Amino acid sequence: MGLFMRRPAANTGVDLAAPIEAARYVVMDTELTGLDSKKDSIISVGAVVMQGGRIILGEIFYEMVSPETAMRSESVVVHGITPSEVANKPDIGAVLEDFLKFCKGAVVVGHFLSLDLGFLNKEMKRLYGTRFPQPVADTMQMNDWVQDHDTGFRRNYGSTEENKDLFSMAKKYHIPVAAAHNALMDAFITAQLFQRYLSSLPALGVRTVKDLLRIAKP
Repeated sequence: MGLFMRRPAANTGVDLAAPIEAARYVVMDTELTGLDSKKDSIISVGAVVMQGGRIILGEIFYEMVSPETAMRSESVVVHGITPSEVANKPDIGAVLEDFLKFCKGAVVVGHFLSLDLGFLNKEMKRLYGTRFPQPVADTMQMNDWVQDHDTGFRRNYGSTEENKDLFSMAKKYHIPVAAAHNALMDAFITAQLFQRYLSSLPALGVRTVKDLLRIAKP
């Protein structure tokens, strides 16, 4: 690749001193051929924009990807995307380029985001020689931090979490979940979960983007 390696702009456009109620967020999810970033690959990326605690329904991102690796039957059962549906879709390079533009100026939020980041960073390294540039925050880490620091939150939602997968968390926080799902729908569920935490965090001393990134590091 050498001289032909594409490089995204280093400036993320995020003000770390901004109040969390005023910041821009991109809440994302991916669907994958499997869970091993060394052997598997991304088949779709979905995301919704939030301005503070408000979900902007008119600003969404959803792209299916022609995967770099073979799709496994067990993963098809989970996400319902078949090989024929992605055979003629763009490659991850084209989708990632568009997604990076979509994320500019935003904190990227996800549930168990380390999994998505593992796949994104693999492709970022291959295509750009760098890591995913935007600051990131994980709703699973937010949940644990809020549970530890807010007694009122524990009274409302309980103090223990047996299951921390997205759908178990959605049920716990009374967020409706459809039977079928894809990366965009899961991003929308995650955004609603994020709303629950945003409303509690300022009273607990988490007031700026920098504070949020500190407590919600994947």
